[in-house]
Amino acid sequence: MPTILRIGTYRFFFYSNEIGEPPHIHIQSERKLAKFWLQPVQLAGSTRFQAHELNKLNRLVEENRERLLEAWHEYFSD
Repeated sequence: MPTILRIGTYRFFFYSNEIGEPPHIHIQSERKLAKFWLQPVQLAGSTRFQAHELNKLNRLVEENRERLLEAWHEYFSD
């Protein structure tokens, strides 16, 4: 499970076995977890994050979208 980015307590990563899914990123902080689609940026689901944190995460994903997409395509390319 490659970590792509760390911002504060947030770790941005994806699982190695997710090749069949559209590009997305998982975000973890302590026992909280969220998943965002990257095209377009949209919350796919979350556990334990509060609404204001999800808004912040959405902004962080938007700001780093190109970097996250590049990492996704590089990792999952044939």
